[in-house]
Parts: sequence; structure tokens; C-alpha cells
Amino acid sequence: MKTASKIEENLFIDYQMSEDNPKYQNCISRLDDIYTKKDDIRSPFERDYHRILYSNAYRRLKHKTQVFFATSNDHICTRIEHVNHVSSAAETISKCLGLNTELIRTIATGHDLGHPPFGHTGERIIRQKVIELRLGTNFWHEKNSLRFIDYIETLSDYEGRERNLNLTYGVRDGIVCHCGEVDENGLKPRDEFIDLEIIENANQYQSYTYEGLVVKVADKIAYLGRDIEDALSKKILTEEQISEFELIIKDLFGKKKLTDINTSTLVHLFTIDLCKNSNPDIGLCFSKEYFEIMNLIKKFNYKNIYNHKRLTTFHDYAKLIIDTICKTLLEYYDKENTIYKLRVDETFYPILCSTFRDWLIKYSNVSDGDERKNKKFINKIIYNIQKEKDYKTAVIDFISGMTDSFAIKMFNEIVNF
Repeated sequence: MKTASKIEENLFIDYQMSEDNPKYQNCISRLDDIYTKKDDIRSPFERDYHRILYSNAYRRLKHKTQVFFATSNDHICTRIEHVNHVSSAAETISKCLGLNTELIRTIATGHDLGHPPFGHTGERIIRQKVIELRLGTNFWHEKNSLRFIDYIETLSDYEGRERNLNLTYGVRDGIVCHCGEVDENGLKPRDEFIDLEIIENANQYQSYTYEGLVVKVADKIAYLGRDIEDALSKKILTEEQISEFELIIKDLFGKKKLTDINTSTLVHLFTIDLCKNSNPDIGLCFSKEYFEIMNLIKKFNYKNIYNHKRLTTFHDYAKLIIDTICKTLLEYYDKENTIYKLRVDETFYPILCSTFRDWLIKYSNVSDGDERKNKKFINKIIYNIQKEKDYKTAVIDFISGMTDSFAIKMFNEIVNF
């Protein structure tokens, strides 16, 4: 296989998101002023990394599906392992190309914070639910991640008050623009400094920075190999399918068996190929051979893993869970009386009703202010309880933030007597 003979490092250093970059001031801008701590030595991007790392949304990733849902197998990939794989690959690429590794680590760590329960199956189910409820939006996990970091997730400040994460533009942009597949070879950042709220579809815009693009590419590198590894461990691939995959990668590994190849080896080969073939003239680029192999692996995974019949059964189960929780919560809507009705039914559904009641108190205008004040909530209010559409949106937001295990627990609470 023909690739460039060696790696020339720091080719992108002039495009690094540093103070010398003309986009830098835009990239460190925030939606609101942020409080400061005495003697804080962190950069804006490093501070964002810590804000993501300490958030509840990041913690929940350990119980969210990557491919195989609600697994009891300790060695099956979950969403939190995936984001760490992405971060690892992206940081390696960053150091080689001469980009801002702090920004890349932060985007990678936060890129799936808004991923719903049950992986892409849950995403498709909620997208359809949003259409059925006529909310006038298009649900996709990258945009939902932006929604969570802008409006949902909070952290306590130095006085114990709950504030929105309020991350920098560079991080927010990288998260929402990691969207879509890498369908073209040779990625370059866009020049426009846009309002990220106007993005309506996955892959509508490339990232504003090369750092964001690196995370987008690393995301694909990371999940393709890891999903194969999990499929092997779950024994859902036939001998014929394994032979088919070995034929796809024979130029990479010769006559090695698939069982002799692990995720880190695949990630390493694609990472090195990207570093060898990228330059500022053509952008982030794989060799033609590796790009073709990546697309063949993706096609193989969709055909033999993501659309496997065992996961079809899981889709029906996940839909039943999400539909049931959604239907149950929608029945409580009664404008300002909603909180009272939820409190009354805590006898029947103690966790579901109490946690959703707390959600409305934190994010809606349903409270007279005393309860929010006592809980030190100073985050943005995003729902008007007088509007049924806002209430429906609150239900969708609430469900989309759940882990697999919590969604199953709420479903069991509803159906059990």
C-alpha cells in the first residue's frame, strides 16, 4: 500500500488555535461573562475541560450505550470509553500536526454529552417522537450536546450557586460540528463565525477550527475498530462475515486473523496515515487506500453489526421504554398545576415524578422563585410552563439526558405494582 514515506511534524502549527490565530478571540468568547477564581492558571480551553469533566452529563456517559445496550459485560464499550478513545486518538494527531491539544481534548471529552440513552437507536426513536409531538425541531445528538452544554448542564460556583457551563465558542463549535460522517477526504475549517444555534442538520457546516475537525475524524477512527472488537466478543459475526472483514483489511495486516487484531492497532494505523498525508494545502487527509478501507469498514459494520437482528429486538425494547416514559409524563401537563400533580403521584412513581418535578423547578418558570433560590439555581430558565410545547420539550430534554439504566429503571417503576 502506498502512503507518504514519513511524517513531517508541526505542519499545521500556523493554524493552531493560539493567541496568534486571527480566530482566537472568537474561539475564547462565551455566551455570558464567566466568574473567575483567584490565581487561576488555566487557559480558557483547559478551564472548559474541567467544567465538562466535573459535569453530571459526563458522569452519565458510563451508563450510556455505544452499540450494545445496557450491557452487564464490564468489557463492552460504553459511551464514556468511546469519548476517551476519541480523545486519545485526537491528541496524538494534534501533537503531530502542531495543533492546540488542550482544545482538542476538551472537544473530544464533551462531544457526546447530549447523546440519548440506547445509543443511535435511542436517537432515532426520540427524533421520531419530536416529529410526532410537532416541536418543529430536528433531533440529532450533536445538536442536543450543544443544547445540554448551553442550557441544561450546570456546575456550582465558588458560592455554591448552580450556573450553566458557559463554554467557549471553540469548544461549542467543535462539539456541534463533529456531526456527520467523514464522506470527503481533505477537510478544512470554515471561515464564518456563525451563531451555532442556526445549524439545523448534521454535516451542515464544517468546524471553525482544525482542532474541531481532528475530533470529527478521530471519532470515526475510534468507533469503527472498537465496534468490531465488541461484535467479536459478543459472537454475533459469522465465520463468513469474519472472512469478509479480513479481506477488507488484508492490505493492512496481510494474512493475520481478525482475532489477532485489536482496536488500538487499527486506530494507530489510521492515525499515522492521517498524519502522513495531511497538510494545509489539502487539509486533513487520509491516503486514497486508507480512506477507501475506512469506508469499507463502515459499510461492513452497518450491514453486519448495527443492523444485526439482535439489535432489532433491542430497538423494539428501547422504543417501548421511551414511548412509555414520554406518554406517562405528558399526561401530567396542567400548566401551573403540573408540579402539584407530579407531587401527588410520587406515591405511585416516586423517582420519576420527583426527578421530573425537580427538572421543571430548575429549568422552568413554574416556581415562585423561593424553591429555586433555596437550591441556589441561577441557571437559565428555558421553559414557559404556560406553553404546552415548552412542556413537551422539557419531557424530551429530560428523557434524552437519561442513561440506559435509569430509563429502564423508570420504565419498571411505571409498569410494576
